Amino acid sequence: MNIVVLVIVVVVVAVVAVVVVVAVIVVQVLVVVVVLVVVEVVVVVVLVVVVAVVVVVAVVVVVVVVVVLVVVVTVVVVVVVVVVVVVVVVVVVVVVVVVWLVVVGVEVLVVVVVEVVVVVKN
Repeated sequence: MNIVVLVIVVVVVAVVAVVVVVAVIVVQVLVVVVVLVVVEVVVVVVLVVVVAVVVVVAVVVVVVVVVVLVVVVTVVVVVVVVVVVVVVVVVVVVVVVVVWLVVVGVEVLVVVVVEVVVVVKN
């Protein structure tokens, strides 16, 4: 009779241990997923803000260029406009790429930090 009780206790303890381990793994996965979703939302918001600012700057530049063209229509002004548009496009591309690289770097850093925290807690 004592052996049967001992076997039942061992089985119950083993089942509880397995349930606890699975629950810890599920919680860790959920934490990483939530952090990744938050980081992705932040990435999208940052990129939208950057694109909006770049569009506003581009519109202002185009309006200024159009006013200058209306006032003084010369070949020099046309060349300057082309150079300004090319510079604005290059700056926009560089800014978007740099912001994207920084955000991706932050995202990777956040994932590493979360994993380290989870490992340290365990």
